[in-house]
Amino acid sequence: MKNIINKAIAVLAMGSVLVGCSNNDDEAITGTGKLVVEFDNAFGSNDLILDTQANTTSQGEVLKISQIKYIISNIVLTKADGTTLTYPKNDSYFIVDEATDDSHEIELENIPAGDYTKIKFGIGVDKAQWELGATGQGDFLTQAQDAGMLWSWSAGYKFVAFEGTFTSSSVTTDTSFMVHTGQTGTDYNYTEVTLTLPSNALVRTTITPEIHVIADVAKIIDGTNKIKLSDNNMGGMGAMIMGGTQLPLITANLNGMFSVAHVHND
Repeated sequence: MKNIINKAIAVLAMGSVLVGCSNNDDEAITGTGKLVVEFDNAFGSNDLILDTQANTTSQGEVLKISQIKYIISNIVLTKADGTTLTYPKNDSYFIVDEATDDSHEIELENIPAGDYTKIKFGIGVDKAQWELGATGQGDFLTQAQDAGMLWSWSAGYKFVAFEGTFTSSSVTTDTSFMVHTGQTGTDYNYTEVTLTLPSNALVRTTITPEIHVIADVAKIIDGTNKIKLSDNNMGGMGAMIMGGTQLPLITANLNGMFSVAHVHND
């Protein structure tokens, strides 16, 4: 009799657990929360260390990187049900600077609670925003000027600033390089990247997810399109790529520069 009573109690307890789980699953997800997007710069499989680390491309060129900055803009999040959230445009321009730790994490506020599966963002400032003129840029124009991410107002923003020194089989002493992307002639060179998250970002009033994005800066010149700095060495004075036919190739490379390592739902 005692065994029968114990089994009955166990069944009732299990039923209570199942009911509790069902209620939690059906609980409405409401309110708003925050979402953090962290940009972690790397060179290939190695963490990026400015100035001291030697980084070798597939073309046999060895780079010491002194600066990498890029503009992240126009963030769009996709929910599990397929609906999208476009972050307010006036608040959607950020500069990621490897030398400034505080810039590596972008905090998005007032995000409707939900399960998010994708993130899309631009690299640079979209042409529609630039065409608003200097007075239409808000505070971001000053931020870009202070960060050195503006050539001039007429020339426009630098979307990516990638600098350092390099050597190769034909360039045997440390030689400077600069790769800057942005508007050149009729090529605007703005691009967008869409990343599928390996696990959902669960935005809640009590949970602030963090999407950890790896940015492989090697892909800027060593992606699908291979750009040799040695071929752009201006009479031994340094390699400068800031225009011409190579910038659209570099812009295309940026689509393969970013990947999501993981999502923290803490």
